Amino acid sequence: MHHGGLVNVVDVEATCWEGRPPAGAVSEIIEIGLTVVDLDAGERVSRHGILVRPARSRVSAFCTELTGLTQAEVDTGLDFGDACRLLATTYGAGVRPWASWGDYDRNQFTRQCRATGTPYPFGRHHTNAKAVFTEAYGLPKRPGMARALEFAGLPLEGRHHRGEDDAWNIAALVLRLAGRGAWPTPSE
Repeated sequence: MHHGGLVNVVDVEATCWEGRPPAGAVSEIIEIGLTVVDLDAGERVSRHGILVRPARSRVSAFCTELTGLTQAEVDTGLDFGDACRLLATTYGAGVRPWASWGDYDRNQFTRQCRATGTPYPFGRHHTNAKAVFTEAYGLPKRPGMARALEFAGLPLEGRHHRGEDDAWNIAALVLRLAGRGAWPTPSE
């Protein structure tokens, strides 16, 4: 059974620095972008941006330049535990297959859940959309999302390195792959 063909496409932004992090600071999720894709209908059905308040780091000027997010904005966000609960309850994260561009997002969740004692919100059906795309298009190396959109002839909508926009764009790539019959369907 494939849960009505819905897939959560997830892209996170995290605190980052040019060079080394300040003493005692760790990279933490500050935004979870999520687009719900309906594979059966072949469309993106909803888009969401969840701001997350970091507990052990602050948003650097470099990070703001990259993502457009400021400390003041993320201060209005949920704490990480509440954000994970929201993913599980509102977006069916535990049962719905999910995808991200590369393994960074999955690894960041794994790491941060472990560090904070937060239950991991996702189920085991994760697809690395970057790997699938690379194989489907026969590319010599794995492209970043912006390059992949160029290869696929799709526009980059919104701001690159903003989780909500990146998830929306990655979702378009997922649908393009599904249209080519290249998207893996999870087997139970």
